[in-house]
Amino acid sequence: MNHDTRPLVFLTGATGNMGGETMRELLDRRDRFRVRILVLPSERDRPAVKQWLRDPDVDVIFGDLTNYDDVLAGVSGAAQVLHVGGMVSPMADRVPELTMRVNVGGAENIVRAIKAQPDPDQVRLVYIGTVAQTGCRMPPIHWGRTGDPIKISRFDHYAISKTKAEAIVAESGLRHWVSVRQTGMAHTAMWRIFDPIMFHNPINGVFEWSTARDSGRLMANLCEAGVPDTLWRGFYNMGGGQASRVINHEFMVKTFTAMGIRDHRKVLNPNWFATRNFHGQWYSDSDHLEALVPYRSQTLDGFIDELGRAIPWIVKALGGTFPGAIGKRIRKLAEAPGGSLHWFANDDHAHISAYFDTRDHWAQIPEGWGNYALAQPSREPTLMDHGYDETRAAEDWTIADMKQAAKFRGGACLSDAIEGPFRPVDWQCADGHRFAMTPNLMLRGGHWCPTCQVEPDGYADAARVNPYFAQTLVPSGV
Repeated sequence: MNHDTRPLVFLTGATGNMGGETMRELLDRRDRFRVRILVLPSERDRPAVKQWLRDPDVDVIFGDLTNYDDVLAGVSGAAQVLHVGGMVSPMADRVPELTMRVNVGGAENIVRAIKAQPDPDQVRLVYIGTVAQTGCRMPPIHWGRTGDPIKISRFDHYAISKTKAEAIVAESGLRHWVSVRQTGMAHTAMWRIFDPIMFHNPINGVFEWSTARDSGRLMANLCEAGVPDTLWRGFYNMGGGQASRVINHEFMVKTFTAMGIRDHRKVLNPNWFATRNFHGQWYSDSDHLEALVPYRSQTLDGFIDELGRAIPWIVKALGGTFPGAIGKRIRKLAEAPGGSLHWFANDDHAHISAYFDTRDHWAQIPEGWGNYALAQPSREPTLMDHGYDETRAAEDWTIADMKQAAKFRGGACLSDAIEGPFRPVDWQCADGHRFAMTPNLMLRGGHWCPTCQVEPDGYADAARVNPYFAQTLVPSGV
């Protein structure tokens, strides 16, 4: 008989960057936790997996998030479920059907498996959402918080899948769940990423970064005793705070310098980069999560120092010695399928419209940096209107609050009463779609019509009748 009283933590995504750091944190606390992980059979030969197979405090299940029996085997007996795994960009956007099966189907299987436990209310589920759910927030609307509208960028199948999966978790009826929306996560292997997605990120956009190390710390800290009960059934933005808020062109300087390229202007042209349709924002509320479950230990500059140490010297030497050759290689990447220059060479109207508005707008972007205006957006937080009295506790919400909020979204509340924030209410959007949704997901999570919110092509029309959503459009109409 097993008399081990340590709580069991079930972790998905252990072989990824965030999951790997979570494993390090959990195994450093092996006196307090046992760990079970779900690993794809194809990853059996990875060095980390081989090491975990030899560890008596780690139970490795070879399986797949899309297979309910595999997920049930992982969840059974677990006190905490850290659902970190799934398909991520850029791969997620290239195989959208698989992404939906893994990310949406995986969330369904996790929830179903928890509900199959003898006491589901005792299981703590941590779900990882993403900043991509709130899409393009270019200045001057670059400050955000949970409860802001879901707004998915065009062609972002990853964000669609994560939005649907978050709703599955939030509407599950489980007593202990939390959605932590991960921002851009800096990790020491990011210098290896060489993909056209780099050109989708606007130079004058912003990010409030987190680091892989702190992400792992947060996951482990959420498993500890003493996590405030007020955390559960909430939505939180994860970010590094003031010290980790940068404009993308500032981050570009930092990372290229770490790679040995002292002047990124010698290897990049500004007109290779999109001007819209990505994601990223500075959070007015990220300190809230830190206050509830402290986890920050590394500033962005501290990470950049770590990144510089992790990059092989030969890579840095080549970067400093042959910037011209590197610039040619990067240009070829921009000309490859998925790259910005490829869209213009092939007259790809759909992508040109999404990322640049028009070919004429792209033509106005300088090829060189001398005449390119580097933005310095306001560092004073501004808040979007969520359309209801936010000073009122969720337990005190009334049907009048619901009707007011629905009207602000261009729709209507069809119910005559509310039974608390976690019981579904009936709604109708401006397009006539009827749906049930908890006030918690709607007001705190920023969700609205499940049909309309995952159809970015209809956003411009939605904004004309939905004042709440219209706030997400910058003056250019993005």
